[in-house]
Amino acid sequence: MLSMRRNDPCQYDDLAGEWWRPGGGFELLRWLAAARAELIPRPGGPGRVLVDAGCGGGLLAPHVSALGYQHVGVDLRASGLVQAAEQGVVPVAADVAGLPLADGCADVVVAGEILEHVPDLSGTVAELCRVLRPGGRVVLDTVNSTALSRFVTVTLGERLGVAPVGLHDPALFVSPRRLRAEFARHGVRLAVRGVRPTFSGLVRWLVVRPASDGRPLGQIVPTFSTAILYQGIGHKAAAPPSAVPPFAVGQVGASSSGKRDGR
Repeated sequence: MLSMRRNDPCQYDDLAGEWWRPGGGFELLRWLAAARAELIPRPGGPGRVLVDAGCGGGLLAPHVSALGYQHVGVDLRASGLVQAAEQGVVPVAADVAGLPLADGCADVVVAGEILEHVPDLSGTVAELCRVLRPGGRVVLDTVNSTALSRFVTVTLGERLGVAPVGLHDPALFVSPRRLRAEFARHGVRLAVRGVRPTFSGLVRWLVVRPASDGRPLGQIVPTFSTAILYQGIGHKAAAPPSAVPPFAVGQVGASSSGKRDGR
């Protein structure tokens, strides 16, 4: 039975069967993982390390496996780590606010859909920056702290089945302004942009729910507003400021054919 306490990590054990179920409760997380992967650079050499903070069931793995990183996944719940390991992720059971990893060990640090769940945001950001090497890249996505995001993600989202009931605590949602300031304290300049799911994908998921071939039912695409969901990308100091790439129109959500899902 699902916990009645909001943002209880034990809920992920109850929902463990949703990580890879096509059209299931974590369908939107699959779209976000695909969009996040498009911001991860090619490693530029052997032996590079990608640390996936809050990796869950390893949804990022299929999108980055061909790049050649050693993909290290950190998560609190063994139920997710078992599935991540099946995807080729090196599993590490730990809190993202206390990573058992060496300083500067990671070429890329990914924090996907985790920062809106951590009680200690400052400590978590400090840890993400600590394990990131100078010049390394951080890639993230999270939920903004606005009245609109609380309504869409919690009130409406839970009612429509977009988000499992109780999975989010809106008190932990984080604004881009605060997140940029937290990363800046550790020498990481963060650029952010708004993203959203495609409307046609939401309809297919919530109304039609075809899931026979296992492919994601929608995509995440850029939008003009960061009021609900947003991505962040940045480099740790030691790389020149110009090395932080601007977000390119169409960079997220494009398929291999260059076509985009309908809106």
